[in-house]
This record gives sequence, C-alpha cells and structure tokens, in this order.
Amino acid sequence: MAEVLLDLQGVSLAFGGLRALEGVSFQVPGGIIKAVIGPNGAGKTTLFHLITGFLTPQQGRIFFRGEEIQGKPPHVIASRGIARTFQLVELFDHMTVLENVMVGRHRLSRAGLLASALRLPWTRREETEIMQKAWGALEFVGLADWARQPAAVLPLGLKRLLEIARALASEPELLLLDEPASGLDVHETERLGEMILALKDQGLTIILVEHDMSLTMEVAQEIAVLNYGKLIAEGPPRAIQRHPEVIAAYLGSDWQ
Repeated sequence: MAEVLLDLQGVSLAFGGLRALEGVSFQVPGGIIKAVIGPNGAGKTTLFHLITGFLTPQQGRIFFRGEEIQGKPPHVIASRGIARTFQLVELFDHMTVLENVMVGRHRLSRAGLLASALRLPWTRREETEIMQKAWGALEFVGLADWARQPAAVLPLGLKRLLEIARALASEPELLLLDEPASGLDVHETERLGEMILALKDQGLTIILVEHDMSLTMEVAQEIAVLNYGKLIAEGPPRAIQRHPEVIAAYLGSDWQ
C-alpha cells in the first residue's frame, strides 16, 4: 500500500445557510492521480481552497504527510510541498511568461531583499538556477516559444498551461489542478492528458478537478464524487461509471 499523502477527516464548511462541504473524508495515497468530480456547486473548488489554506474548515481535519495543515496560511502550506492551479486563471499579466514561472520557485529561494539588492555571487547563481528551472517547466508544457511574451497575450488555453508550469516550478509533492482542460481544444486536451500521466510517472501526486469526463476517466486511478457538498461515492473509474447515484447526480446514462 502506498503511503497516504493527504488525509481529509470530516471536513465541513458553510457560508451562512449554504453547506458548501459536509463531513467530507477521503485519502490520497502518494503517487496517484485522484479526480474529484461532481456538478457545478458541488464543493470541488471549495475543497481545493481548504487544502491550500485559502479557507479554513469549520469542522474536520486535514493532514499532509501526517502534519495537520487546516487553518495554516497558503504560503506555509505551499512551503510544505502543495501547489495548485485555479479555476479562474491567476497570472501576472504584465510580466513575461518566463517571469511568471520564475515566481513559482519563490518557496525554494534563499535570497532575501538585501542579498538580492547587493547582487551577491550566490544570489546570482541562484537566480540563474531559477531561470533554468523555469525554462524547463515551460518546455515541459510546450510554452518555451512564448517565454519572452507578456502573459496577457496568451489565449486562455495556454494561460492554463502556464499556470501548470508555474506550479511545477515550485517542485511540489502534491499538485492540485482545477479544471485544467477548460479552454483547450481536442488536441491540447490530449496533450494535457499525456502531461498529467508523465507527471505521475515522475512520482508527483495529483488531485484533478475536471468536467471533461473522457480526460478524467483516462488519467485517474481513483475518483471521489461530490454532490451538494457531500461525498456520495469513491472508487476506481469503472466502479464510478456504474454507480447509480453518480449516474443520477452527474454522469448520466452514457457512462453506464
């Protein structure tokens, strides 16, 4: 059995009278791709916000590598080795594509403001390494040709790939992808699936929120299904495709 990397225990959160998540519990073993699916409003992005510290659960606990992380600020959780992309793309549009990815390595940088201002030899070496790693991430997602362009000029699909490159630059152990195929055409989605599987083969653990069920069923080893903030099913893709409650709530009869 693979080591449990992420463990959610009875996680709940309400906004006023709206129960966004209610008693959600599941585990993510290291080295797998786990998808979280469900209708719009099911609580998927809220779950990502809780894992990454943008929201704090009102009940329940979240463990990463055995350490309790709920309620910790996002930068602390990121420093533990968790990176994410966003449903609504979050980039620095005025910066170049390369600079956006370099920002993603901030958690691995040792240089502070003073050392950077003094341009000490070791800070220059570190900056060169950061740039090289950023180039590598851009090459992996196929954006190296755009490196010197402002991020603002990228079409939506490529902006999503840039977000993935920036997340990879931080060298995470756990990567959360929030609807990465949104805005991609068929060929780009196929390439995305290949990238996700390649990252898994490199040892990265991935949680995927995605409405493209063909992509999800192709890459995921486990799937958790949310509906109205509750976990209604969990298991391998074949079992989820046949689950009556999942078919009724989300998939429809085409996946039987």
